[in-house]
Amino acid sequence: MEKSIQSYNNSQSPEEKKICDLLADSIDAVLNSSESKIWHAHPVWFIDENPIVGYSKQKLGWRLMFWSGIDFEEEALTVHGKKFKDASIFYTSVEQINVKDLKRWLKKSKAIQWDYKNLIKKKGKLVRIK
Repeated sequence: MEKSIQSYNNSQSPEEKKICDLLADSIDAVLNSSESKIWHAHPVWFIDENPIVGYSKQKLGWRLMFWSGIDFEEEALTVHGKKFKDASIFYTSVEQINVKDLKRWLKKSKAIQWDYKNLIKKKGKLVRIK
């Protein structure tokens, strides 16, 4: 696990750290050639500088967000907003995380990508790259 992400996870409560560690370890296992870092104060994984998946603490719990998740066609991932292609799921305990589902979503995140990296260059227009 990348050091800044481990520090981020370590700064959480014991129960929240379990959630974060399971998410980070699962993401690292499937997206093993990706870059990961703290981006906008939250752990995020990138493929070719394009954000793929990340997690953050919110009122509803821990939000696991896939930048291109709307196209995964997964019922458990709820869509947020209409302008972008993100989809998320919330967790409040480590027992809620279905690792089999998570691995499937992560595999889809490698195969289905929208170009967020060049969003500003393209004046806010998203283009599918995979």
